[in-house]
Amino acid sequence: MVEYGNGIGHGAAGQVGGGGGGGGGAGVNTDWGVQIGNAATDAWNTFTALPPWEMALIVVLLIGALVVVRRAL
Repeated sequence: MVEYGNGIGHGAAGQVGGGGGGGGGAGVNTDWGVQIGNAATDAWNTFTALPPWEMALIVVLLIGALVVVRRAL
């Protein structure tokens, strides 16, 4: 499964290639700042890939939700 970052590091001989493979496991340091940035980038890319009418609908619903929350407070 080299396409997922699991190359020689997860081969038949075990962990022979050092760290840096795919997925998190025991002893893997996760950089939360990078993960949050990646999530925001993925969300923006998904939003910009939508057709214009869906973007407009999401914006209208978001503004409506903000109005409802403001009146509730």
